[in-house]
Amino acid sequence: MFSKVLIANRGEIAVRIMKACQEMNIKTVAVYSDVDKHAPHVHLADESVSLGDPTPSESYLNIQKIIESAQKVSAEAIHPGYGFLAENPDFAKACKDSGIVFIGPSASVIKHMGDKIEAKKTMQKANVPVIPGYHGDKQDVSTLVHEGKKIGFPLIVKASSGGGGKGMRLVKTDDELEQAIEGAKRESKSAFGNDSVFLEKYIDKPRHIEFQILGDEHGHIIHLFERECSIQRRHQKIIEETPSPMMTPKLREQMGSAAVAAAKAAGYTNAGTVEFMVDGHHQFYFMEMNTRLQVEHPITEATTGIDLVKWQLKIANDMELTVKQQELTQHGHALECRIYAEDPAHGFLPSVGTLSKVEFPQGPNVRNDAGIEPDFEITPYYDPMLAKLIVSAENRTESINKMIWALSQYVVLGVTTNISFLAQVLEHPEFQRGNITTHFLETFFKDWTGGKKGELPVDALIALAVYDAMHTQRQELVRFKEADPHSPWKHVGRWRMGT
Repeated sequence: MFSKVLIANRGEIAVRIMKACQEMNIKTVAVYSDVDKHAPHVHLADESVSLGDPTPSESYLNIQKIIESAQKVSAEAIHPGYGFLAENPDFAKACKDSGIVFIGPSASVIKHMGDKIEAKKTMQKANVPVIPGYHGDKQDVSTLVHEGKKIGFPLIVKASSGGGGKGMRLVKTDDELEQAIEGAKRESKSAFGNDSVFLEKYIDKPRHIEFQILGDEHGHIIHLFERECSIQRRHQKIIEETPSPMMTPKLREQMGSAAVAAAKAAGYTNAGTVEFMVDGHHQFYFMEMNTRLQVEHPITEATTGIDLVKWQLKIANDMELTVKQQELTQHGHALECRIYAEDPAHGFLPSVGTLSKVEFPQGPNVRNDAGIEPDFEITPYYDPMLAKLIVSAENRTESINKMIWALSQYVVLGVTTNISFLAQVLEHPEFQRGNITTHFLETFFKDWTGGKKGELPVDALIALAVYDAMHTQRQELVRFKEADPHSPWKHVGRWRMGT
């Protein structure tokens, strides 16, 4: 096994990977930008290397700096986490060329699956259902308009190299088609350096269902069941669960087999996810393949007992999978909520500031994956996700109730968060019935402004106000002591009001 691994990431995922490494007696190395100098992932690591400038392109996206950091500390492998360079084939290749193990699939697989048009062609050859549409090489606007009219409306224009909703347009009539294609191409070119797009039939009542897969270097591939990821804002997931409330044993078997076939067709190794769209008639279609660990991997771990990060490390070290498909089972129901520094009442705008207080909910089968702590500064440089809250229980109803309770115990002061919003989504009758689609939030929460139901009780607000005042007074006293070393208050210890 590796003796030292560098984690090319930050926040909660860096912390998560470090804990898995340390449990396996692997030394860990953190990289950090100037604004992350005192971040929890830096404190947790055995060693750390500064990347300097906090802008992503000069820090966590700088391939040369990260490779040089790994070489400097003699790290044998690099784990990319998710986001940043996790799905960058050039980074995977740079690791290999430098004699460093990239903990993930090969550069060629990342590149092939990252091109959504090529990925869909591969799936068609493997008889994996794909959404009807145009995935051709001809990219002139007139050809795309012609093919779009053949597909029919509504349809979706998507960037071939896209993600996170960028380069995507919903087209309801042929009058909108040409403008939508041109707009998607411009956005795709700006975001990904590639203006190729493809067209797909719009799916009625779509649900986003993904299957977790693991593949070793010896040809063994398994799936670890599905995750329901339909609760999304701006095409980004905020609540995930497993099992999916719409799943049947027959459909699970069909989709699981398709996921494994997709992974085999791609020549996939390590942890990955096959993403499907499911319509209102339970017909499923391949959407894309994420060639990395997913944000929502903990709910799979909670229901299967399989540590996905440890298996990533084992597979990268050329170990064979010891888990057989027929041996895998799920127990209970798990939910994950993503805690963001953002304001759902104002278009989910990111919130920045210094965290004055952080308290995580505690209890049986309650897990907190976090990369925050009091006095940590939330800056505009990076994604606003602060942490993930994961709960599991015997069934879906108990899991929902536990999550609502856990959110009520979650305290983050200093920035605006989506905690209250998440609780109200979980409390919605249609969510509790399992009647969810990717349009759930825009259908039921489009004009959400907070409301009384999500507000804290008066006594809690008073307590938080008192705490904030005392915290401010304590900070002022510290500054006063530091400014005047001869102050008579410097040695009074703890026996002073408000300190």
